Amino acid sequence: MQISNEGILVILFVGLVAGWLAGKIVRGTGFGIIGDILVGIAGALLASLLFPKLGIRIGTGLVSEIVYSTIGAILLLLIVRLVRQRRRF
Repeated sequence: MQISNEGILVILFVGLVAGWLAGKIVRGTGFGIIGDILVGIAGALLASLLFPKLGIRIGTGLVSEIVYSTIGAILLLLIVRLVRQRRRF
């Protein structure tokens, strides 16, 4: 599989927007540019593994990918928050 330069830019853009949105929703702030991209990309991977198994389809296009990735990133951040809270007790 080969990804073009434009494809990499789209992946980074979607990751940045999704990570920023998830950070705003869950924490109230973002994580910085690199953190937002990493959270968004990890959220997209989580959503791409989880959603088809649950039968959830949002649609096609850039906006749906951002929504898809944002939901995955929110789930990822909530899981991380739960794991961190359990370690404290």
